[in-house]
Amino acid sequence: MSVWLPSAPCTPGACVERTGSVTAVPRAVLRLLAVTTVLLAGIALLPVGRWVPAGVVRWWCRAVVRASGVRVRVSGTTVPTGGVLLVANHISWLDIPLLAAVRPARMLAKAEIRRWPVAGWLTARSGALFIERDRLRALPDTVARIADALRGGAAVAVFPEGSTWCGRAQGHFRRAVFQAALDAEVPVQPVSLRYRLVDGGSSTAPAFIGDDSLLTSVWRVVSAQGLLAEVEVPAPVTPDSHPDRRSLARAAQLCACHGRTGEHAAG
Repeated sequence: MSVWLPSAPCTPGACVERTGSVTAVPRAVLRLLAVTTVLLAGIALLPVGRWVPAGVVRWWCRAVVRASGVRVRVSGTTVPTGGVLLVANHISWLDIPLLAAVRPARMLAKAEIRRWPVAGWLTARSGALFIERDRLRALPDTVARIADALRGGAAVAVFPEGSTWCGRAQGHFRRAVFQAALDAEVPVQPVSLRYRLVDGGSSTAPAFIGDDSLLTSVWRVVSAQGLLAEVEVPAPVTPDSHPDRRSLARAAQLCACHGRTGEHAAG
């Protein structure tokens, strides 16, 4: 296993609470149909995606999460315009639409996704940048491509932990990608993602970890009751205030994993 292929110790059996019951099956099926419908609507717009207003994309991404039965609460500051590196802790497949609901961005995705049926084509069409995580020598080229996209005014979204965690435990932000923000001289926008129950504490039900299949994780989410996704957007971190990528990564992780902000909007 390469050092660039980090894996979390979190497993479904040890970390994830089970959800749903027999009586919840009809509701879960309806939610699954709703998610599928919203996704198909977005897929239909892919050919003209570059002309779709960012506000519509943000609404659609939030609609994907809401269709799955998860409420969304966004708090904090407005993400800067122009080139910006969006970084967040990584827990669930829901993280991707939640980040895009903050600001639509080009995702940094593992190269293996290109070979996935349907999902690979969709990811490529969305403008994603791919990284070959098992080839250390490919890393400088990936960082250079990210920097070029940032210089061109794009937002690029990255999960620097390199693996999903259950939400109660967290990984460390890998620092390599932060070199792109330094090279392009653009801000880093940390985003903190948390999942909890509307009436209480944190929940690991949305986690997509270990040997979970995507279908298993999706079903666990649509079967759950009272899930809330909290998206916190602290102030951006400017590269000129940090001498190197290690310092920049540390500051971004501190904001994403520990920072708290006042409520900005709810849905």
